[in-house]
Amino acid sequence: MVVPTLIGLNTAIFLWTVVQAGSVNGNAAAPLFDEWALVPTLVWTGEWWRILTGGFLHIGPIHLLFNMLALWVLGRDMEMVLGRGRFLAVYLISLLGGSAAVMVFSAPNQAVAGASGAVFGLMGGLAVVLRRLRAPAGQVVGLIAVNLVISVIIPGISLLGHLGGLVVGAAVTAALVYAPVRNRTAVQAAALSGLTLLLLLLIAVTGLR
Repeated sequence: MVVPTLIGLNTAIFLWTVVQAGSVNGNAAAPLFDEWALVPTLVWTGEWWRILTGGFLHIGPIHLLFNMLALWVLGRDMEMVLGRGRFLAVYLISLLGGSAAVMVFSAPNQAVAGASGAVFGLMGGLAVVLRRLRAPAGQVVGLIAVNLVISVIIPGISLLGHLGGLVVGAAVTAALVYAPVRNRTAVQAAALSGLTLLLLLLIAVTGLR
C-alpha cells in the first residue's frame, strides 16, 4: 500500500532531522531544513526540488503526528477507491498545489514545511469521491471546515498551503472519478498532466514578478 510507505518515508526523514539537529522538538535546526524547506526566493533561483521536498519535512513530533494520523485515516479509503497509482498522483499533485499557493501568495523569504497541503488535498478529494458515489459527505466537509478554522487561529500554520492543496486535491480527484468510461485512462492521464503543467507554469511565472 502507498499510505504506509508515505508514512514511513515522512517518519524516516523526521528522524533524520532529529539526528542532525540533536533534538526532537528542535529538529528544524537540522541542515536538511536549509536544503529542503520551501522558500519561494530559493525556488526562483533554481532550487526547484523544494516545491516537493518541503512537503516531507515536519517541525516537531506533534506536527508529524497530526499529519501522519490524517494521512492514515483519509488515505486508506482514498487508496482503496482510486488504486495505488491514482492515489499517489492525488497526493503528490495536491502537495504541488499547496506549494504553488505558497509561491504565489506568501512572502518570498518565508520558509514552509509539512505534508499538510497533500493532506488537505486528500480531504478535498474524499469529499469529491463521496459526492460521486452519492454518499453523505457532511463529516468530511465538517472536518475540512474545522481544520481551516484551526489554520487561521493557530499562528505559524500555512493557511495558503492548506487552501492550495484542498482546491487542487479536489480538482485532481474530480478529473479521475468523473472521467468518461471511453478512453478513461488516457483522459485521466491527460487531465493530471495538464494540471501538473499548469501548477509548474504558475510557480515559474511568480519568479518573473
